[in-house]
Amino acid sequence: MEASTERAHAQRRYRAVWVSDVHLGRKDCHADRLLSFLSSLECEHLYLVGDIVDFWALRKRWYWPRSHNAVVRSILGGFPRIRRITFIPGNHDEQLRDYAGTHFGNVLVQNKAVHFTADGRRVLVVHGDEFDAVVRGARLITALGDWLYYVLLFLNRGINRLRRILGRPYWSLAGYVKSNLKTVRTYVRNFESAVARRAREGGFDAVVCGHIHRPALRTTEGIVYANCGDWVESCTALVEHPDGRLELLDLAKSAAASSVRRAPTVLPSEQRTVPGASARRSVSSRSARAPAAALLGFVRRLQKPRTDEGALRQFP
Repeated sequence: MEASTERAHAQRRYRAVWVSDVHLGRKDCHADRLLSFLSSLECEHLYLVGDIVDFWALRKRWYWPRSHNAVVRSILGGFPRIRRITFIPGNHDEQLRDYAGTHFGNVLVQNKAVHFTADGRRVLVVHGDEFDAVVRGARLITALGDWLYYVLLFLNRGINRLRRILGRPYWSLAGYVKSNLKTVRTYVRNFESAVARRAREGGFDAVVCGHIHRPALRTTEGIVYANCGDWVESCTALVEHPDGRLELLDLAKSAAASSVRRAPTVLPSEQRTVPGASARRSVSSRSARAPAAALLGFVRRLQKPRTDEGALRQFP
């Protein structure tokens, strides 16, 4: 028992971790599972790659249970074994892009980031919604797809409630549709190529993004393309091991994160010189209670009609 516990704990020790598309504020968000995963981590750097809070959903209908509140407070307060946290807002929490360069509690907000792996590779970290304008038809697909996606998730809840009664395993209706609809497959393929191509043109060796809720780790356009997935369906996270290898973790089958999907693609092992780390702004040592309250107050204001755009910018 002790040996298995030690092995499970060792699985949580990484150099860097990427999580995206949590969508706090939606009923389908697996907040408890995410908090359990984050609390078990020991890493140098945690990247939150956008759509952590779903402001779009909160504007339509207020949904903020204790589990979602616990995630926000824990992130702002910091985790004892996570040294740094960087938050890159996505399109569902784009209001926070105005605060790039600002610390909220233990979290640094940036619109994009550059990560250096242990073997010196340059990794571009972006949410990915900026590439919707590059992919043909993406804006229409995004507008219709967001509505259709959450209709499928609504139906998915009922289907899997019945499957649990019948003793059947979890099955994703939305995942099935996304994998079998030609238009969606084409969009995903074009999106991945556009993101990888832009990163390659910028001189990067790899790119990490989210946005499309399609976890992936593969080589495309001559570089490594990684998508963190989401915490609405797939419950996946990307991690970097101490030697620079990337791995995609699949945490959907167990709240204890005992199920791990080994990724067939890793960053190349060729060594490169890592530039000297730039001076980092010190993280505020004050209690996270104040910024947490400010964030929640800002989030709560989003449920009101958008009659005063300036009021939304009074944060904090």
